[in-house]
This record gives sequence, C-alpha cells and structure tokens, in this order.
Amino acid sequence: MSVLALQRRAREARLWLLDSCFPLWAAHGVNASGLFPEALTMSLDEAPSDTTRVRVQARQTYVFAEAWRLGWKRDTAARLVTAGVATLAGPALNQQGLAGRLLSTETGNLAEPVFDLYDTAFTLLGLSEAARGPGPAEPALATAGAILAALDRAARDSIHGGYAETLPRPAQRQQNPHMHLLEACLALHAVQPGGGHMARAQELVALFETRFTAGENGLLGEFFAPDWSPLPGDAGRIVEPGHQFEWVWLLHAYARLRGEPVSPAAQRLYTFALTTLDVDGRAIQSAARGGAPIDASRRTWPQTEALKAHLAMYETRRDERFAEAACRSFDVLMDEYLTEDGGWIDHFGADGAVLSGNMPASTGYHVVLAFAELIRVMNA
Repeated sequence: MSVLALQRRAREARLWLLDSCFPLWAAHGVNASGLFPEALTMSLDEAPSDTTRVRVQARQTYVFAEAWRLGWKRDTAARLVTAGVATLAGPALNQQGLAGRLLSTETGNLAEPVFDLYDTAFTLLGLSEAARGPGPAEPALATAGAILAALDRAARDSIHGGYAETLPRPAQRQQNPHMHLLEACLALHAVQPGGGHMARAQELVALFETRFTAGENGLLGEFFAPDWSPLPGDAGRIVEPGHQFEWVWLLHAYARLRGEPVSPAAQRLYTFALTTLDVDGRAIQSAARGGAPIDASRRTWPQTEALKAHLAMYETRRDERFAEAACRSFDVLMDEYLTEDGGWIDHFGADGAVLSGNMPASTGYHVVLAFAELIRVMNA
C-alpha cells in the first residue's frame, strides 16, 4: 500500500511543480536586470536587496531546466535557462575564471568577486543541467570545462586532497562545498561521459570515505583541520542530519552511474539520520554525534534531503518501509512547508513558530530536485 501511496504523491508533486511552483518563480522570481533575486516576500514581491548570490543564479537555472524537462511552458523555461547560463558564463565569473559570490541587483556585475568553492560547484551544476536540456549544450559545457581548469590551477589541494573552499586558503576545511562539487561532477558525467568528470568524482568520494567520515561513529563531519583531520570540541562534535541524508542520495547516484554496489557508508549515515527525526518524520538542523538535538529548528531543505534519501533506499531495495518513510517526508513538506501558490515557509523553530519572513529562492533547488527524483523513481 505504501508504494501506491507514494505513486499518488509523485503525481501530486508533478501537479504542484507545474501548476504552482514554476509559474510563481517565472512570474515573480526574475528582476529588472534579468537576475534571479535572493528572495520573495510572502506577498510575492521581490525582497529588497542590493545583491544576489551567484549560487542563486545557478540553482534557479537548474530549476527552470527541470521545468523544461517536465514539459512546463518550454519556451519560457528555455528563455530563463538561457538567461541563467549567460550570467553563469559571464558576469558571475571573476578574473581567475572562477565563480564569485555576489552580483549587484542593479548592474548585474560582480559585487563580491572572491572565489567560493560552493558557488563554483553550483555554477558547474547549473551549466551541466542546462546542457542536459534545454541547452544549448556546447557553450555550457565549454564554460564548465574552463571553470574546472581554473579550479585545478588555483584551488586544488595536491597534498591533502580536495580544493580550497575560498582563496586565500582558509584555516578550516568544509565538506559541504565538496559534496556539491561531487553532485556537479556526476551531472557533468551524465551529459559528457568522456569528459573526465567521473575521475574527479572518484577523488571526492575517496575523500568522503577516508576523511569526511573518519570521526566518531563514522558519521559525516562538517568542519576539519587543513589536513582534513577531525577538529576537537564542538566543531567536530556537531553533525547535520540533512547532510547525512544528502550523502546517502549522492552515494546511490554515484553507484548507479558506475554500475557498482552502494558504499556501506550510505546505510550507516541513513541509520543515524533516522534516529534524529521526530515522530512525524521531520528533520532538524543539527545534532551531536550521539544523536541528541543541538539545533532543533527545522528548515525546508533537510526535509527534501530526507525524502531523497528514502527514495534512494527504496529504489535500490524496493522495500515498502522506505516508501512509507518517503510518504511521511513528502507529507511534512506539503502540509507544513510548501504553499499552494508555489512558495514555501523556509524555517520553523523547535516549537513550530515560523522563523522566516521571506521565501529564499535558493530553497527551490532543494524542493524541485526532491520532487523530480520522486517523479523519476515512481515513473510519474
């Protein structure tokens, strides 16, 4: 019965995307300079801001590429993807050929050109998703190739592995930008199998297996010393259930593309992250490695990552328990976070109080990707 229930929810997800989400963000989520703004107010106006992050341009480019693939107003979706690629391949890049952080909402030019690995990873993802459809693929992939070459020249850590998260190189390392770089590499491999992207993905997965999960209980850490050794104190003790779930999904995607078994780490991370959910299946922001809540507030994105992880487990094992868990996560999203007009309430306190006054555009990537995965897995 849970599988049939999940199929119904997949159809519901498609309707919400096509009838509410994509129309809302196409109509209200583009500003006068052609950029995707940081956020909308709950009354659907652009939230005032002098800047918008490069990662928002990349994420929204993905959102409308997915809209195009799902058949929503293909001319409109293609136009918005083309505009996104033009930004990512032009004004978003600094003199090194890497993504900066902030664009001016007035001029469309870089307001903060400092390299950021997180923004660069999402720039690569946006370009790869545009190349997958609606295209045009060649310019997007050429830009992605140039960015990767610049990344290797300027930021590769040839001693300890991975890449500098910022330049100058920081005193503390982070797994999160590397996680999204892996996601981008897998997306690039899907559209350019001979481009060497899987080799880079293998390096990142090896870093995950040997460094990111080397701390207590084999869980995914967030912050590390420059040589990737675990940090003492709270910085090494705190983990994020949403990222445990996100890696579960990524490890399944990696294994599927390589045609090999899923890493045992996926089960370990999934089992732990499940223990941090409340009785209704809601995911919290952070916990201790023993499972006790640290930040019990709840944002939208960990709920979407829980849904993706449940779906990945179900797709591999076809066990109704995972379908049931996916139904719970979907219901949490639809009943509490997502609005009928295609937006979202992004943040709740531990007591259920609303903590967000605006709708961050960046959240759309998480929601759309989770729902696209639901539609794909359930063939809806």
